[in-house]
Amino acid sequence: MMLTCPNCGTRVPDQIGLVTMMTCASCDTTLFLDGANLRAAGQSGEMHDSPTLFGLGDTVKLGRNRVTIMGHARYSYGRGWWDEFWGTDQREKGLWISVDEGDIVVQRPLEKALGVPTGAKVGTAFEYDHEHFRVVETGEAECVAIRGAFGETLLVGERYRYLNAQGDDGSLISAEVAPDGTTWFIGRWHDPFEISVKVIS
Repeated sequence: MMLTCPNCGTRVPDQIGLVTMMTCASCDTTLFLDGANLRAAGQSGEMHDSPTLFGLGDTVKLGRNRVTIMGHARYSYGRGWWDEFWGTDQREKGLWISVDEGDIVVQRPLEKALGVPTGAKVGTAFEYDHEHFRVVETGEAECVAIRGAFGETLLVGERYRYLNAQGDDGSLISAEVAPDGTTWFIGRWHDPFEISVKVIS
């Protein structure tokens, strides 16, 4: 069945059936699949041009992961911003690539919450899967722009608190604390010079 954007009438790629949401390439409306119909949910924000290592549709090799980039979100934390790229790996599992001032981390959602208070302060130590972690950063962020398709719902203007904890072997655990609950992620840092990108033509 062919679906069109309810705002401008542009045909929407068939991948909308495989993801939770996407943005219309013609009018930048955020679209959600609601049963057999598309619903509009506001605009996708303004994504100011800036250099990036990769973009929508590119395939990125990071360590053992080969990720096809499907979505790009930008978050502001007051004194600056960072980019989040959502994609699927070689097993068609969704994951996130965070890029902040040249630092790159690949993260996957944890299936269960950690026994760590979401209000933990910088310096708080805890253990996960036999590895020691220490909280190194906390703050608040706002989603300011989105492009492409995502496996979860994102809204421009949505705000949440975040917590980042560094592990002894270079792992990173993050928490996103939103009004509807907390999501935990685990991942690993990657050297940008060791990343290879296959750019779409």
